[in-house]
Amino acid sequence: MPTLTQEPMTYGILAWEGLALLSNAGIANAAQEARWLLERALQTTGLRLRVESDRPVSEEHRNLAWSLLTRRVAGEPLQYLLGTQEFCGLEFEVGPAVLIPRPETELLVGEVREIAGREAAPLVADIGTGSGCIAVALACAMPNAQVYATDRSAEALAVARRNGGRHGVMERVRFLEGDLLAPLAGLGLEGQLAAVVSNPPYIPADDLPGLQREVRREPRAALDGGPDGLAFYRRLLREAKPYLAPGGTMVLEVGQGQAESVCRMAEESGGYGLCGVRRDGADIERVVCLQNDEC
Repeated sequence: MPTLTQEPMTYGILAWEGLALLSNAGIANAAQEARWLLERALQTTGLRLRVESDRPVSEEHRNLAWSLLTRRVAGEPLQYLLGTQEFCGLEFEVGPAVLIPRPETELLVGEVREIAGREAAPLVADIGTGSGCIAVALACAMPNAQVYATDRSAEALAVARRNGGRHGVMERVRFLEGDLLAPLAGLGLEGQLAAVVSNPPYIPADDLPGLQREVRREPRAALDGGPDGLAFYRRLLREAKPYLAPGGTMVLEVGQGQAESVCRMAEESGGYGLCGVRRDGADIERVVCLQNDEC
């Protein structure tokens, strides 16, 4: 791994060496990523990096900056190094305990808001909440909603609770530890939920080693969907049914090529009607919306 020059360090020299390091490592958008990492390490702005190129950098700050840059070269996700990711116009804390929110997942929030937002005081459950991005975004978008967010990872829930606090919705989002819908038992929610939303693990287990190296740094439990990638959908279809209100909706993110299989599973399980399938910006069928047909 290249080392820093031993000459006195300035903003300009550090910016040049950081860009060179990421560029030589084949990092896409090397200039932008280097700037973001230096902004974080030096607690400064991109503008100051440019106009104050002669500004000295302390040894502590230079070592922190180089640490972030070399970790990025080694394949650590940029979002983990920066500590945040934007989702639905909100900033969320992220780290190795949680999946990094993706733009396509915002479709889930839009669908639930359109469906459940018509009710005066909707009850919504976000299953496998991770960073809490879906639950918190829904609570922010629907001021009258009560959201229940579950996850089996205590570490993920700690991040989710901090995100709930960051956006001032802790009074309306209840974070619960446990597997899928199990934490909802005993809360009197049977037949009451306007919507169940989930972005479950959906990568087939055999495909995990071939994922982009940055994705492989994310929690395996948030990625591994079992042998065919559909294990969690089978459980969600079964476990969500008792909690959905008549006409309640289940909104699921799916992997590429999985929408048809999930729709078929819902039809075979009985009691669900297809509301629609939504495509993401890459024209991939990404969200399946199902309605509880039982009255």
